Amino acid sequence: MNQDNWWLNAFWSLAPTVSVGLIFWFVVRAIINADRNERKMHAKVDAEERAKLARQESES
Repeated sequence: MNQDNWWLNAFWSLAPTVSVGLIFWFVVRAIINADRNERKMHAKVDAEERAKLARQESES
């Protein structure tokens, strides 16, 4: 077994694990970013609703 073949085998042995790890990392990152954005928008809508309710109560 020559050295070039050994490095090629090592690369092909690690490639699937690294690829799956990267895909997992991107998916988790996308989920976390989506959750962060959803929470931000939910807080904005809640603040708008509270302001609207406060205006209605002050007018009454």
